[in-house]
Amino acid sequence: MQDERLLAWRRAKDEAFARVGESPLAEEAVASFSGLCYFDPDPALRFVVTIEPFAEQVLVKMETSAGQPATYERHGRVTFEVDGETQHLTVFRNPQQPGWFLPFRDASSGGETYGAGRYVEVEEEGGVLILDFNYAYNPFCAYSPQWVCPVPPSENTLKASIRAGEKSFQ
Repeated sequence: MQDERLLAWRRAKDEAFARVGESPLAEEAVASFSGLCYFDPDPALRFVVTIEPFAEQVLVKMETSAGQPATYERHGRVTFEVDGETQHLTVFRNPQQPGWFLPFRDASSGGETYGAGRYVEVEEEGGVLILDFNYAYNPFCAYSPQWVCPVPPSENTLKASIRAGEKSFQ
């Protein structure tokens, strides 16, 4: 069931990228767009986690691809295991939007995946968070310099390779 939902999400994303006005690609690039590249779904990279809130949820300035900082609330940390190693990532909130924001880099960044890092949405279900790296995606600035995107902070750099989600855009 999870794979079907993921594949439908990927198809919808590819369809949106192929439409002028919805795509982050420049208009001339939309005509030749044939789809994004993804890792095969990996159920081992889907985690049910609890957030460990920081003692204080302070506002921090996060660097962006255009140089001007963006403000986020540094909320808490999630812990999970990849390849037998414990991993930690900080979860942020945008003060202007609902939900969680989790930017990250990993050992695949700059090779199989976008060098500046990727994002993954964290869903809340019944008091726990679902962290599914199969939904990891490139920020829009990976497709065109017209987009301004937050850059994952150094505290969200993993030594592990997260071979799930979207690959580098060719």
